[in-house]
Amino acid sequence: MRVSILGAGAAACGAAAQLSAMGHDPMLWSPSGRSTEQLAAGAPLRATGAIEASFHPRIAGSAAEAVASADVVMLAMPGYAHKMAFDAIAPHLREGQSVIVSSHASFGALYLSQLLAARKLSVPIVVWGTTLTTGRKASPTEVAVNSLRSKIDIASLPQEAAAEALALCNALFGERFVVREGLLAIALSNLNPQNHLAIALFNLTRMERGESWGQAENVTTAVGRVMEALDAERLAIAEAFGVSVRTIREHYAYSYQLPVASIAEMNAELHGRGKGGFGPTTLESRYVLEDAPYGLWPTVLLGRLAGKPATLHEAGLTMLSAAYGRDFAGENELLPALGFAAMARDELEARARDGF
Repeated sequence: MRVSILGAGAAACGAAAQLSAMGHDPMLWSPSGRSTEQLAAGAPLRATGAIEASFHPRIAGSAAEAVASADVVMLAMPGYAHKMAFDAIAPHLREGQSVIVSSHASFGALYLSQLLAARKLSVPIVVWGTTLTTGRKASPTEVAVNSLRSKIDIASLPQEAAAEALALCNALFGERFVVREGLLAIALSNLNPQNHLAIALFNLTRMERGESWGQAENVTTAVGRVMEALDAERLAIAEAFGVSVRTIREHYAYSYQLPVASIAEMNAELHGRGKGGFGPTTLESRYVLEDAPYGLWPTVLLGRLAGKPATLHEAGLTMLSAAYGRDFAGENELLPALGFAAMARDELEARARDGF
């Protein structure tokens, strides 16, 4: 299949490498074009680590070109770019295509559904709770893939298209996908915001000073305890909505092939294996700029709707906003565009099942 990936970062290039390895035909689109300039000039994209590949992805010059040549359109950008990407592709999508959102953030699938409904167009939207790979871009033409996840939670909008969504994802990326109970389950399945909150907040001066520091190495007993407490809040909200989601320990086990233990112990094991990675070396990190407005804030709002206040999530969001001198909740562009603040619980549950 011809799969156009919106994005050219580590997650996008990791997905492109797996698509190529599975015999598919990936295309990358970078909105600025800077990230794909060397690839467009003919340089191969090389993946190392959990995926070893060297291939030539097609490069799109515009969102319209990316959509026009695709059987499937996949979004693999930070959450703060999702509204821009949805606005760019919505006028060009057509019947028979599918959209995959990796990973889903802040009810973006509902926003895209709203845009398509205005065109009286129905396109299945597949949402993932996390990314296919972890890793980093070593250069514009190299991606270091730390891990290829063995399990990824997915759902579809509308929910009745779940079987087709599962078959599509398996065909594209291999049998590693688990269907969850709809969009609400996936909205509560992305653990990056809660994990990155604890990691960033307790290592903020390291980030600000540009230090080189081991991420897993610094998930100490105290930091791990906070991560598990944040996880308990998320699990309570999911239970109140009647959906099943993966725990943080399951997430680590499936993402990094680790034995289940406390989060501090699992990170110590990851560090001991030499796969603990490095933390952010700047305050301008997606750990905060993406995850605070597009991850923590939606969880806070879902907690309010469910009657299960996400006290630690909200406290962390407030602390990060104070540290940065910004209002991260106010920086979310997707929720206001959906009129989320005015949605009652029953309306949200219906939209999460059927879309617009």
